[in-house]
Amino acid sequence: MSEDQSITDPTLGVLARAVTELPDGPALTHDWYSGRVNVDGADVDLVIEGASAEGVTALLPYTRQALTALPTLRRLATDAVVTQFSAEEPKPQELQEAHADLALETLQTCADGTVVLHFTDTCGEHFLDGYWPAVRIGTDGQISDVTVEA
Repeated sequence: MSEDQSITDPTLGVLARAVTELPDGPALTHDWYSGRVNVDGADVDLVIEGASAEGVTALLPYTRQALTALPTLRRLATDAVVTQFSAEEPKPQELQEAHADLALETLQTCADGTVVLHFTDTCGEHFLDGYWPAVRIGTDGQISDVTVEA
């Protein structure tokens, strides 16, 4: 496989090397592949770290596993976001509201096999505009970190 070759996976669809076209210069080729899957009627971007098709192919099992476990992982992740940024123990209603309001936008698979779920605040009440929560899940399926990114 060449480094720019796309990958077709029966579960994940077509993954292509990410490229940014610049208006006044050469295209930037990134060290990740990207694609999109539909999860419960919503499109979710896939980002898989790797500069070669071979490297990305090795990470596909982690991505597939995360998609299979996504209903559970998504709930655990949104609960972790609320818990991380609450001054006191969150109430069940707060957890449920965050689960409804935080939409999964991107599933990122890192070179070490960890997965990061990037969420969008659909109501704008949980995070300032331009900021989003991200939840890192280790290869053991456990949440290892919750951050806010910009």
